[in-house]
Amino acid sequence: MRLEQLTLIIDDYDEAIRFFLDALEFELVEDSPSLTNDGREKRWVVVRPPGVATGLLLARADGERQERVVGEQFAARVGLFLRVDDFQESYARMRAAGVEFVTEPRREPYGDVAVFLDIAGNRWDLLGPRPSQ
Repeated sequence: MRLEQLTLIIDDYDEAIRFFLDALEFELVEDSPSLTNDGREKRWVVVRPPGVATGLLLARADGERQERVVGEQFAARVGLFLRVDDFQESYARMRAAGVEFVTEPRREPYGDVAVFLDIAGNRWDLLGPRPSQ
């Protein structure tokens, strides 16, 4: 058993794809035409970090209710966690790519961490390697 993907509600497919590929260096796994349950056109867009099986399904908000939760899927809490091998390099690269960090880097028992916002405004933790036990 494995968790294959999670849905992230976004405003625009192409802007979200650019953010995840350019700023976070994810890979585009799939971008296929699809249909909503009632037959309207949509896209099936999946991105994920290189070498990882679990992806994010980028789903454009469909209707007022979904539009209201864009950027608030986790009620202003950190809801997604991106662990990297080189925290300082990733932090510097992401800042240079325009990623908005809302906290300064700090050291925690579980590794270096800084909170950033994705293209929709959801909060993520950028996490460095786990400290040696």
